[in-house]
Amino acid sequence: MPETNRIEYKRELNIDVDIEKEVIAFLNYHEGGVIYIGIDKTGNVVGVSDADGDALKIKDRIKNNISPSAMGLFDVVVEEREARRL
Repeated sequence: MPETNRIEYKRELNIDVDIEKEVIAFLNYHEGGVIYIGIDKTGNVVGVSDADGDALKIKDRIKNNISPSAMGLFDVVVEEREARRL
């Protein structure tokens, strides 16, 4: 499945990934969107080494770096695809 205006892929969560910018963009889009961490730009599933830890980091970054608060306006879930956690 390719990236679209409602689907964004990030290979990994690191300091260079501006997850806050992506979240704000999807919050401003009337249909919302989905950000997948652990899928590269071509749609290949690479997985992440610590899906639960990444989920906590995402929640923390959104809580602390987006104002007014976006809490309650999004879900952070861990999925499994091709036997890899995202």
